[in-house]
Amino acid sequence: MQGTVDGFSYGMVTPVTAYVMACLGAALGLRCITRSLRNAQSWKPGWLALGATSIGCGIWTMHFIAMIGFQVEESRLRYDVGLTILSLGVAILVVGLGVFAVGRYGASTKALLAAGTFTGLGVAVMHYVGMAAIRLNGSLRYDAVTVGLSVAIAIVAATAALWAAVTIRGFLASLGASLVMGIAVTGMHYTGMAAVSVHLHSKGGSWAGGSAYSLLLPMLIGPVIFLVLAGVVVMFDPLLVLGDGDWSGPAARRRPSDAPSRTPSGAPSRAPSGAPYRTPARWSGQPDSYFEAPADTGRRAHNRGSSPPRPR
Repeated sequence: MQGTVDGFSYGMVTPVTAYVMACLGAALGLRCITRSLRNAQSWKPGWLALGATSIGCGIWTMHFIAMIGFQVEESRLRYDVGLTILSLGVAILVVGLGVFAVGRYGASTKALLAAGTFTGLGVAVMHYVGMAAIRLNGSLRYDAVTVGLSVAIAIVAATAALWAAVTIRGFLASLGASLVMGIAVTGMHYTGMAAVSVHLHSKGGSWAGGSAYSLLLPMLIGPVIFLVLAGVVVMFDPLLVLGDGDWSGPAARRRPSDAPSRTPSGAPSRAPSGAPYRTPARWSGQPDSYFEAPADTGRRAHNRGSSPPRPR
């Protein structure tokens, strides 16, 4: 007997909320990864780990928020605690390995394809481990073609995410990339859910596990709090809200007191701290002076020392 599956039992509330969480995790992860790769003075492993955990938590939170809206009309649903926690660990681990791979080997085509394929397969494994945690009076069956499509979407989404992490620099560009990544990750989830059918058992039974409200909602609190704390870190780090620019260049590291001040005429009033004062080219007779000589320089030099003409 086939069960009646409803993936939108709360309407658009769960899909929209899931999408927002996926975008939040992607946005925080992209900015943290950009911070580690663009600034030579940052602690690279720490920022990469924070970015990978943000993306992994965003994907996992998206999945189980969407699962709150999943119901089978003929059976109650329970979730195995161990497999649910394992799916979170898988999400963070596979994203972390992909992020550290591109952080180590750069954005070469081979590195992106290898890391993106591995991470995408890992995200798909996370999804189906989470589905395996479901306990109900029946069994889940999957359409192979739709499952293959969901895995392909996961690989493309993971590769695009890693490419964006090492390529996109500006804040608005990262925000736009996170919105696209949210669509891809959420689309992968609902494509995988479209492959599900339920075959009900003839006799009812009892099974262990927590319901969507008693287990999933409390478990979601931890990743959500982590994403909020990661968001606070991003907000209070000025480099993470910078637009385009060279974060690791000398201009980014120069203190304001090191910049030479200039007088209204354009000449520097003093040398930068720690550097000898350089005589302007106009005074040393060299070409390429700081400013052009006045047109009446020769006339003033010829008349220097002479008395002004007496009025007639």
